[in-house]
Amino acid sequence: MVNVCKHCQKQYISPSKGYCCHNCKAIDKMRYEQIRVYLSKFPNSNAIQVAEALDIKPYTVLKYVDEGVLTFGRGEFEQI
Repeated sequence: MVNVCKHCQKQYISPSKGYCCHNCKAIDKMRYEQIRVYLSKFPNSNAIQVAEALDIKPYTVLKYVDEGVLTFGRGEFEQI
């Protein structure tokens, strides 16, 4: 399956649907861990609050939700 990396935007081939290439796995893991730690401290934060605190785009946070990596504990993210 041909995929496009969400970080570097390069195409790569993998046996299943993927969101980041092999070279960007470390970036993906680091961002996810930052978001996870922030949400453990501030569990009722929305995507904009998380993005501003971590200096990333709200789209990045919502992308993790779309991928199923982040799930809702209570409530939902508000639309941007």
